[in-house]
Amino acid sequence: MSRSRSRAWAELLRLPALFTVPGDALSGAAAVGARPNSRTLLAIGSSLCLYEAGMALNDWADRAEDAAERPHRPLPSGRVHPAAAFTAACALTGAGLALAARAGRPALTVAAPLAATVWAYDLALKHTPCGPAAMATARALDLALGAAATTGRTRAALPSAALLGTHTLAVTVVSRQETKGGSPLAPLAALTTTALLSRLLAHRPTGVPSDRPSGAGPGDADGVATVPSRRSVTPGSPPAIAEPAAAGRERPGPAHARRITPPRSADSAWSPGRALTTALAATYAATAARPYFHATLNPSPPLTQRAVGGGIRATIPLQAALSARSGAGLTALLIAGLAPLGRRFGRKVSVT
Repeated sequence: MSRSRSRAWAELLRLPALFTVPGDALSGAAAVGARPNSRTLLAIGSSLCLYEAGMALNDWADRAEDAAERPHRPLPSGRVHPAAAFTAACALTGAGLALAARAGRPALTVAAPLAATVWAYDLALKHTPCGPAAMATARALDLALGAAATTGRTRAALPSAALLGTHTLAVTVVSRQETKGGSPLAPLAALTTTALLSRLLAHRPTGVPSDRPSGAGPGDADGVATVPSRRSVTPGSPPAIAEPAAAGRERPGPAHARRITPPRSADSAWSPGRALTTALAATYAATAARPYFHATLNPSPPLTQRAVGGGIRATIPLQAALSARSGAGLTALLIAGLAPLGRRFGRKVSVT
């Protein structure tokens, strides 16, 4: 394949945007408290295929509109044949579903409606009021795909999927006017959404495992092990009361029965995990908010397109913040490391 033809396909598939995809599955695995495994990798592969299928199908469905508004795009410019784009969309969809099937039935159960949502959006819903909601649903399902593939469960991942879907909804609403410009209300709403999501990211979700000391017994929130009382029990007498294990000491009275261990780091406002989450949430806000603000002041096509690009790039720090919020610091750092690569390749090929 010649260099010019390769570039045409890179533009059609918007290759730099691919760096926003792996974080969906990884943050989905983190949301259910699991480490990434081989099935997570299959989910990532499935997501990449379905994402690219949507890109190819999007330009195939919009080829007439792009001929008037974006004649430089690969299909209207003749650099890629429409039949080739449609064939690629079909092949990539089949590959995505096959990879999901390899990851297990729960993954395929999520991937099938994800693929259906992608096709419905590109072929029917994009220019309707349901379009942004369909795109948001696709992103949320993509995160749930990572959870389903990794553990077979998705319920714990729903809050993270909702936050990611809300961000995608805001970006999609702005993108609807990127070629013609329009009202400042869409970027203003996206700016407000970014601020609210950043605030929510700073709060630790309920049900996240904390750093409980390994010696803590069941039901002992303070991390102090208890042993049965050595008091003898006669038939008919009340059961013995558990008391702290202390060699040669009497049980302290109520006035002394206070926490003597320091608070766990997971509950500390300045724990490493909380600091990482806060930093990633701030990065997310900074990446998305500035172009949204500029588009609010001047909703011209160039500034609106920058706002859309900023919203897409902000997906990566958002995924990383969601992972850190779920207690997966290493996964969060891995996802955050994709952002510089996306920016580097984005200088060569546009993500919009």
